[in-house]
Amino acid sequence: MRNIAIYLFACGFAALVPFASYEPDHVPDETTFHGWPTEFQGKPIEQLQLSERERAFASGFPGRVAKFTDGSRMLIMRWVTKRTRKLHPASHCFKGMGYTVRPLPIRIDSQGVGWGCIEAKKNGRHLVVCERIFDNLGNAWTDVSSWYWAALMNRTRGTWWALTVVKNR
Repeated sequence: MRNIAIYLFACGFAALVPFASYEPDHVPDETTFHGWPTEFQGKPIEQLQLSERERAFASGFPGRVAKFTDGSRMLIMRWVTKRTRKLHPASHCFKGMGYTVRPLPIRIDSQGVGWGCIEAKKNGRHLVVCERIFDNLGNAWTDVSSWYWAALMNRTRGTWWALTVVKNR
């Protein structure tokens, strides 16, 4: 009986942890958008039009969303102004579009930056999709869930950048 009481207490405590935040809603330190970058990893980028589906998603997103290309890769950039469940992992988006996804190991790029990656396949199309999130204080995450919990527990301050890189395999 005592073990059940301890278990129930632990479950109740765990359920309340997300509400232990000191702020009812996170207010970012910097909410002024300074514009999109003009290059990525040393290559110039060109902004692309968002699809109708992407525009519908962006209309309710807390921040801004844009799509770019560097000639060989597609880049989705999201500038996030507050913690949100509307920042989805790339795997969810690709699954929603009918792709079969498989997680890949964390990749470290030539600048020593870590990226969370997946492989996405559909109708003979084979993609590698990598993503990362970072704040203005040097914190970075390779997955949305880790970022969200850090934001929820006030271990990071916004605004944040979420970058997704899509390339053909």
